[in-house]
Amino acid sequence: MAEASPRFTSLDVFRGMTICFMIIVNTPGSNGAFWPLNHAAWNGFTPTDLVFPSFLFAVGNAMSFTMKKYQEIGNAAVLTKIFKRTLLIFLLGFLLYWFPFVDVHNGQWDLRPFSHTRILGVLQRIALCYCFASLIVHYFSRNVVFLLSAFFLLGYWIILLVFGDPAQPFGMLTNAGTYLDKAVFGDAHLYHGEGVAFEPEGLLSTLPAIVNVIIGYFAGKFIQEKGKTFETISKLLLVGCLFIFIAICWDAVFPINKKLWTSSFVMITTGIDLVLISFLIYAVEIKNWNYLNWSDFFLPVGKNPLFVYLVSETMLTILSWIKLGSHSVPEWVDTFWQFVAHGKVGSLLFAITVMLSCWLVGYILDKRKIYIRV
Repeated sequence: MAEASPRFTSLDVFRGMTICFMIIVNTPGSNGAFWPLNHAAWNGFTPTDLVFPSFLFAVGNAMSFTMKKYQEIGNAAVLTKIFKRTLLIFLLGFLLYWFPFVDVHNGQWDLRPFSHTRILGVLQRIALCYCFASLIVHYFSRNVVFLLSAFFLLGYWIILLVFGDPAQPFGMLTNAGTYLDKAVFGDAHLYHGEGVAFEPEGLLSTLPAIVNVIIGYFAGKFIQEKGKTFETISKLLLVGCLFIFIAICWDAVFPINKKLWTSSFVMITTGIDLVLISFLIYAVEIKNWNYLNWSDFFLPVGKNPLFVYLVSETMLTILSWIKLGSHSVPEWVDTFWQFVAHGKVGSLLFAITVMLSCWLVGYILDKRKIYIRV
């Protein structure tokens, strides 16, 4: 994601908060996590469910700065930039799931087979959503983009109802998206974290996720056009509350569900993101509330969000190779925090330790003015 203009520190803070919270929920210790740090089991919503859609929303924010430059270059150059970035992010995501590429069996190093490697995932969804959102906002007028967004949300709902199991169109294994993913990729290339072959970042559910990026784009564009004013805050708040109201009403017939990425889920997450952005503009840009430098803390991560995320996803694996006696480095750190505070508190302290380690990487890069863009 591109770096936001210094005039809008709130957007960098938003990205930094999103990545820091994402690291905490993705790296719990050995004794579980408190309920706000867990995803909803199926239908429903927890604070953790906001993390990934906020990442997509932040991608849209960043696009609002970069897409302006695309108006000044030729069509071939635009397509080259969009497809090159899409391919690179998608490839990084795929390699992340294949990492560390080898398994050790009886002292022998064997290459991990491609036949059982997950193809889709978090970065892959980001890549696809960025690609389609960029093409849509670049080549179509604002009104057409709004119509397409509505079509994606309503069309996804209709597809699930028509092509899913009539008895359970929104079930984990009986929805149209799962049927499509299994037909295209096969069970072996899907996510198995639920105990079955089910892809929460599947092809069909990417359709409504594109809208998270598009809304983030228009929010960033609106902030740039209107500036740091009370009009900006009030209008963002109004739209955010409207989206939340729509989500609550829609939930009655199309449940809020992160793993299916339902259209009501898009509405509630983008609504909350708009409210959060409004608060940050007010607190950081207008009132300059920076007690104990709380907003400055998130800036190093917000300026290098994708790289810090990659560090968080690979660091524990790499450190697990380093053995100190009978335990690896992460195991010793987890044991220490469980000794200090046994249970979920110790697990939370472990997660915060991982987050702070990743933050330190972002801080060092920021101090050296190194900003890694994809």
